[in-house]
Amino acid sequence: MTNLSILPGKDRVGKAECFDEIRLERGNLYSIVGSTGSGKSRLIKDIEQLVDGDSITGRRILLDGQPVGKERRNRLSNSLIAHLGQNMKFVLDISIEQFIGQHASARGLPTHVRDSLAERVIATANRITQEPIFAELQLSALSGGQSRALMASDIAHICDSPVVLIDEIENAGIDKHEALQALVGTEKLVLLVTHDPHTALMAGMRIVLDHGGIVRTVERDEQEQRLFLELETNYRNQTTLQQRLRRGEHLA
Repeated sequence: MTNLSILPGKDRVGKAECFDEIRLERGNLYSIVGSTGSGKSRLIKDIEQLVDGDSITGRRILLDGQPVGKERRNRLSNSLIAHLGQNMKFVLDISIEQFIGQHASARGLPTHVRDSLAERVIATANRITQEPIFAELQLSALSGGQSRALMASDIAHICDSPVVLIDEIENAGIDKHEALQALVGTEKLVLLVTHDPHTALMAGMRIVLDHGGIVRTVERDEQEQRLFLELETNYRNQTTLQQRLRRGEHLA
C-alpha cells in the first residue's frame, strides 16, 4: 500500500460532504481536528474498518485507489492499521527485551535481526520518553509515558502496518516530536487526532470535521509554518522546565 483515499459520505444530518477525494500518502503526517462530538472518532473508525459505503457516514476508503471487499476487510484491517491510544498499560509480567523478542518472532523476523532490533527499539523509546527504560525492566512496571514511548518505537521498528492512528499524543507525557518523527521516518502513514495547535501544525495537512462530517482540508502555508516555529520554541522551553521541575530545581 502506498496511499489511502477517503471518498465523501454525509454528515450527521445527512448533508453530503463537499470534497471529491482526500488522498493520504505513506511517509506523511496528517492531523484530524474539530470540536468534541464533531466526528473525529467516527472518521478513525471508518478508516480502521476500511468501509465501503456501509457505515453510518456512507464514506468509502480506498487502498491504492481500490475498494476493499468484505471478505478481505478483517484480515487487512488487522495487518494494515496500528493504533496508538491515549491510555496504555501493560499487564504482562515479562521484560521489555522478552516482549520485543516475542513480537519480532510473531512478525516472522529472523533471530539475528531480533537481537539488534531490541537495542534499536529501546534507544528510540528513550528519545521519546524522559523516563529511561532498559531491556531488563518489567512491562508491568512501566509508567503510562514509558508504555506509550515503547509502543510508538515498537510500531516504528517492528510492526509492519503501514497506517498508524494516534489519539491526542500531547497528553501522553512523551516527546511528541520524537515519537512522530520515528513513525513518519519509517514510511508510516500517520493520522493524528488532536486539539492542540502546535501538534496540528506538525502536519502538512489537516482534516477538519464538524457535525459528523468532513468540512474542509487545510494545507499548512508559510504563515502557519512561522507560527509553528514559534509554538515549537515554546514547546521546547516548556519541556526544559518540566525536566528541571522533575529534578527539583528552581525554575526562575
